[in-house]
Amino acid sequence: MKKQIVLGAVLFLFALTLTSCTSDLKNRFKFENHSLGKVFINFRGDLYSVDAGATFSITDIPKGTYTYSTTYQLPAGTTTSAAEGDVTGNVVFETSTRVLIIYSSTFNEGAYTIYATISSSDNQAVDTGTTP
Repeated sequence: MKKQIVLGAVLFLFALTLTSCTSDLKNRFKFENHSLGKVFINFRGDLYSVDAGATFSITDIPKGTYTYSTTYQLPAGTTTSAAEGDVTGNVVFETSTRVLIIYSSTFNEGAYTIYATISSSDNQAVDTGTTP
């Protein structure tokens, strides 16, 4: 009977230790804003603001696929605007994923264009199930 109690206690502590180790919380979504104005990121039901020249990170993101979208502030004197690149899309977070979006822009004769590029620390290769 004593062996069963000791074994049960050891198994309980072992299970508690394993369930408390959540490596998902190392996920990070980072934004670097090198554009002329402020950018606003809509992600997981929240709106985040990143000033021009600033960097901002969202951490503790659970595993999953999430949608994001970006809106942006226009500089004074803008007559036309455009957005190119990864200003909206989906991001996939696995264990310890780091995603970075870099914003930049041009402003020429009243035309403002914002650009966004994205990179991820996860393998982006598509598994076709065949080996060459």
